[in-house]
Amino acid sequence: MDTSTTYLGLRLAHPFMAGASPLSAHLDSVKRLEDAGAAAIVLHSLFEEQITLAASGRIHHRDPLDADFAAALSAFPSSGEYPFSPEEHLDHLRRVKSAVRIPVIASLNGATAEAWLHWAERLQEAGADALEVNHYAVVTDLALPGIAIETQVRDIVLELKRILRIPVAVKLSPFFTAFANVAQQLDKAGADGLVIFNRFYQPDIDFHSMTVEPHLELSRSAELLLRLRWLAILHGRIRASLAATGGVETANDAVKAVLAGAHAVQMVSALLRHGPSFLESAVDALKRWMEWQKVASVDDMRGKVSLLHADDPSAFERANYIRTLHSWNK
Repeated sequence: MDTSTTYLGLRLAHPFMAGASPLSAHLDSVKRLEDAGAAAIVLHSLFEEQITLAASGRIHHRDPLDADFAAALSAFPSSGEYPFSPEEHLDHLRRVKSAVRIPVIASLNGATAEAWLHWAERLQEAGADALEVNHYAVVTDLALPGIAIETQVRDIVLELKRILRIPVAVKLSPFFTAFANVAQQLDKAGADGLVIFNRFYQPDIDFHSMTVEPHLELSRSAELLLRLRWLAILHGRIRASLAATGGVETANDAVKAVLAGAHAVQMVSALLRHGPSFLESAVDALKRWMEWQKVASVDDMRGKVSLLHADDPSAFERANYIRTLHSWNK
């Protein structure tokens, strides 16, 4: 029974890895993740705002100490609230690389490329086995068309692939008009992998104080369905590796992601809930499923429940939509 997989050109013992989370900010928890069987680890993100604040004292070209911008920028963390400074982040990456034998993937999180290119090279120099570009942007500009955002992401990939030797994965949101085309364009631009999908942490409103307050909930299995759909749509139709992130609450969820087409499954919420030992449960569930179905390798099972096996993917999606609506019984 062969549980190994290839993600971003990296050979992994199995598809289940630790996604970017607070667990990776501490060397002891990183070691615990490896001991529990993580096939790879994505370090917590280095943020664009963190980089520019450390370099120039500004966020989005604005000075947080300027009275004109203080209110608008007050929600951003101060330098001291990040686990590390940008330079310390590099040192932490070096320590992690020295401490573990599994691949370590660095993460850059932001919305523009202005501060990324230099730091992408520095993360590569610090020993990252790959880079995950987390493109997190909620567009509030009514005049900004969708094509401009798609072009921006593609251009970031083109530039990163020009300067880096290590693989580049792009972590995306699902909120594109034609996500399949976006995936294809990034594939053509040279992206080595797509990570689907970013979770948008939507704030709540305190109706007593009439203020916006942060609201964080760990993901549940219901969120996996969107990931399964797009893994199934993209499997076998683009060259880039596919990783699922978000909605893996149970070990069976992780197996489902592989059946839909994932080369790797990133886990965060389940590890925060249950600890690193959840990884062992997921690998055991994978092995049990493979034995039950008499499947020899992960490569053989990947994408078995994908649209690659449908004669007309669009018609299949439409038919499934209509059938679901008619499945409700009072």
